[in-house]
Amino acid sequence: MEAFVAVVEAGNFTEAAPKLDISAVMVGKYVRELEEHLGARLLERTTRRQNLTDAGRVFYEDAKRALEHMRIAETSVERLRTSPAGTLRISAPTTFGSCVIAPLAATFRQLYPLVRVELELSNRNVDLIEEGFDLAIRIGELDDANLIARPLTMYRMVICASPGYLAQHGLPETPQDLSTHHCLSHTLWSRRSHWKLDGGVDPNVVTESAFTCNDGNGLRMAAIEGAGLLLQPEVLVAPDLASGALVQVLQAYSPKPRPVHIVYRPDLRPLPKLTRFIAHLLEHAAER
Repeated sequence: MEAFVAVVEAGNFTEAAPKLDISAVMVGKYVRELEEHLGARLLERTTRRQNLTDAGRVFYEDAKRALEHMRIAETSVERLRTSPAGTLRISAPTTFGSCVIAPLAATFRQLYPLVRVELELSNRNVDLIEEGFDLAIRIGELDDANLIARPLTMYRMVICASPGYLAQHGLPETPQDLSTHHCLSHTLWSRRSHWKLDGGVDPNVVTESAFTCNDGNGLRMAAIEGAGLLLQPEVLVAPDLASGALVQVLQAYSPKPRPVHIVYRPDLRPLPKLTRFIAHLLEHAAER
């Protein structure tokens, strides 16, 4: 039943396989065995996608409800545990998640080895209920009043460059100086073609970038090698600033810090895996 529901929601055997942590061949075998057991074809198969039959549509809805009841039953047992256990599904922004949440999740598992962590790094706002996440990390202003939010820290952006680059091109003193520098840009910024700076300055001082990349860490490595000025989160470049591989500039014009929150669904009896992990983040996030 779980394999069949996964295929319906994913669209085909190949896409469903990673969600079930089995091969696509095994997914197909499970669905065929289910059809044989029911004596009815549930899916009409094409080369790229499987379409539901009439029997499949009816069975899908009932199967999904049955699986949900099973998860509720499992959760009722899990609530009785005094020690955190079970799967903890976390959604976090890519850079903050890799630099802060991933290492803290690792130290949490060292404390509570019965917890299995599933960390999804993505800059989209996931639906905790629909997608089955226990908690998410959100940067910036919140717009979902149905979730509980706990402030975690502030998200700061910094402008920096390698000592070699600054020795060759000079130290920028005002945002207007950026027009004479090589400014590294994230691909997602390309439509705006500028950095958003603070201090009441013209946000369009950077008109073109000679180096773009779709990954913040890629831009960081380029900056270390002297490719130009970098605007990236402090959590990403903090070790490089501490070691001297990068030097911060234009501190007075860095973008305004944004709040970081932990958000999760309201529950009168939250599971220990969730409450302990939130406490772990609140205690140690500032160190990161």
